[in-house]
Amino acid sequence: MIDSKNIAMKHRQYIVYMLISTMISCVPPSQFKETQNLNQDCREERDMLVSRNEKLTVENTELKAKMDQQGQNAEELAKSSEQSREEVSRLRKQLEQMNQQYNDLKKAQNELLTGSATETRRLLSQLQVTQSDLQKREDQLNQLSRSVDEKKRNFETLQAEMNRKNARLNELERILSRKDSAVNALKQKVSAALMGFENQGLTVTQKNGKVYVSLEEKLLFKSGSTEVDAKGVSALKNLARVLEQNTDINIQIEGHTDDVPVIKGSAYQDNWDLSVQRATSIVRILLEGTTINPKRLLASGRGEFMPVDPAKTADARQKNRRTEIILTPKLDELFKILETN
Repeated sequence: MIDSKNIAMKHRQYIVYMLISTMISCVPPSQFKETQNLNQDCREERDMLVSRNEKLTVENTELKAKMDQQGQNAEELAKSSEQSREEVSRLRKQLEQMNQQYNDLKKAQNELLTGSATETRRLLSQLQVTQSDLQKREDQLNQLSRSVDEKKRNFETLQAEMNRKNARLNELERILSRKDSAVNALKQKVSAALMGFENQGLTVTQKNGKVYVSLEEKLLFKSGSTEVDAKGVSALKNLARVLEQNTDINIQIEGHTDDVPVIKGSAYQDNWDLSVQRATSIVRILLEGTTINPKRLLASGRGEFMPVDPAKTADARQKNRRTEIILTPKLDELFKILETN
């Protein structure tokens, strides 16, 4: 299977190259350098979020597997401890029986002191064997008692470790739940702000912990243009007010085109170029007259390579000509927990 991340990386490198080629002849060097640094910051932040999100998913899965294994080990240890206690009880009873036998033999010995020497030696030999066996049993009992104590300490240590990991897992689940609640609330705010546009080529959806605002070309641009129509500007301004109030949300703007090549001699080299410039136009509208931190925004172009409908029909191509604004909550609190543990 083709690695979508490598393709996306190559696409972004190509986009940056095309942007540099297009802009280098008309942008002052200082402004170009500033824009280049801004793009680099955005890419690094996005890559860091993706990497950390993957790390979180893997670690969360491994943690649950370890907890399951430790729970099973604890049950086996508890069962083994119970068996050891039963064995200790059995040996104690045997020890009492042996002591009773020893006392009986000693009594018999005293009664037979006047008897035959042969019988006396037999009784003495039996007494020695009994004493030796009694000592072995006592040694076994002591060893088993030490083993039970060691298993008890191990069980207590394992229980403490399980409690610590459970607490950490509960904290992670609490933060993830809070993040999901924040995403749900954000979707509701965005939907409310854009309610008047949802039947005019705009949709708001939620998936994979993100909110997607998809705007069809007819709401934003004329065919082959990067200038946003007045209706599209109004929708974007409504969205900007929501984003301005939610400062813990990262914003990615993706431009998409259909698979029809741009007209030769136009202002755009290809669909890559067109999609990037459309995304950049939307970034400027979102920033204009707002307090949104530019570091939160990332403009990118996908060209015709991520269609929502691969069919070669007019209806499919209309669906594919769109701009997607992807809103992602920051995960700094989760990353701090992972780093400290």
